[in-house]
Amino acid sequence: EVQLVESGGGLVQAGGSLRLSCVASGFSFDDYAIGWFRQAPGKERQGVACIVTSDGSTFYADSVKGRFTASSDNAKSTVYLQMNTLKPEDTAVYYCALTPSRKRLGLTPLGIHEYDYWGQGTQVTVSS
Repeated sequence: EVQLVESGGGLVQAGGSLRLSCVASGFSFDDYAIGWFRQAPGKERQGVACIVTSDGSTFYADSVKGRFTASSDNAKSTVYLQMNTLKPEDTAVYYCALTPSRKRLGLTPLGIHEYDYWGQGTQVTVSS
């Protein structure tokens, strides 16, 4: 059974930083990708970043480019999302998700329908 467990959320002031972690287990896919998504109250879930763990390729939403960085430690089956220069509008529940094959990403690497497995989410709150 595929399991994804996020951690690292919390309360931070605007301009601050947080690092989220996503530990993945229970699978043996060779070319998978992990995406990071967020959902604010009353808004749709949106993709913010993803990383192809086999080669480290990354994709970012325009809203987080230059501020967020996705990375992976394959030996630990862990993906990270380093979030810098946080803004109040970054406040949301953050989820990591897994797609079994990078081929699924196509032209929409941050499309929620490309990902089959989801974590439970971690709250990030940025105060002004």
